[in-house]
Amino acid sequence: MKNANGMGSVYKLSGKRRKPWIARKTKGWTIDCKTGKAKQFYMTIGYYSTKQEALAALINYNQNPYDIDSHKFTFSDVYEKWSNEHFEKIAPSATRTYKSAYNHSKPLHDMRMRDIRPNHLEDAIKNANVGNSTKSRMKSLYNQLFKYALKYDIVDKDYAALSESVKREDATIIRIPFSDEEINLLWHNVDFPFVDMVLIGIYSGWRPQELATLKIADVDLQNHTFFGGLKSEAGRNRYVPIHPAIFELVEKNYKKAVTLNSDYLFNDENGQQGMHMTYDKYRGRLNKINKKFGLNHKPHDTRHTFITKAKSVNMNEYILKLIVGHQIEDITEKVYTHRTMQQLREEISKIE
Repeated sequence: MKNANGMGSVYKLSGKRRKPWIARKTKGWTIDCKTGKAKQFYMTIGYYSTKQEALAALINYNQNPYDIDSHKFTFSDVYEKWSNEHFEKIAPSATRTYKSAYNHSKPLHDMRMRDIRPNHLEDAIKNANVGNSTKSRMKSLYNQLFKYALKYDIVDKDYAALSESVKREDATIIRIPFSDEEINLLWHNVDFPFVDMVLIGIYSGWRPQELATLKIADVDLQNHTFFGGLKSEAGRNRYVPIHPAIFELVEKNYKKAVTLNSDYLFNDENGQQGMHMTYDKYRGRLNKINKKFGLNHKPHDTRHTFITKAKSVNMNEYILKLIVGHQIEDITEKVYTHRTMQQLREEISKIE
């Protein structure tokens, strides 16, 4: 029985073959310059053991057309397609970690995705000259890419799921809160570049990435509140009261941003890579503050200081979680997380 026009064709190839049946469709037409006659050229959908399998593949393709050349996609091709979709949904800090994981996976870059097996993935991770945190992100990237490839019929099997997971060691990062003496030292030197930004971090609990990328549109001076957040569902889109101690510092940076015609709260007119702050710029400015005043702190120490201070003054546990963006596990409390801003202000003001 002849197939309908435009559907494509199925026929058997000559000779002894494991999969002798071919399914194909007309891809287009060319004109023979000498004879002036039109000639078809085809795209092969696949080779099959039986005529029924070939017909089924042809019907499936006509109902749900897919990229015939997807079997040629390399690891890098899949990463590009996946990242174009995925990076729009995650925070910039998470994007950076995936880009780093990809850059440390060079042995896989030019391999066809269909040819990659668990040993290739495991060797790439094992031989990468990076720490366990980045190796874990590499494994996470491979999981994501194979799921994406399965979704779009680029591979037939999820070999990332079969590869060994990275054994995670206990965290070695030590958070050191700013002491009262160090906080007083910063207050006495608040005019030194970006000391005010560090103090705002200490009295608000923002993550460094959140702090560095705050926009003036998310600062309500009239109601003394910030709005923003990244990383997790609990951390995004949260209100944080502006502590009375730092209100003037926030107001000063706000007015400066308006004068500079900047959308961001924190700015550096002398920045070589744009004016507004980023996490990397913030870390660099903090290092200069450490060197100037003999301190030894990492960017996240400001957030840790806030949480430590909040606990020392017995801030309400759930309000603290709302302010810093931690997940609330208590099911009953989740129902009643609509705390008033006045309650948040009262609790944050407990910190002297």
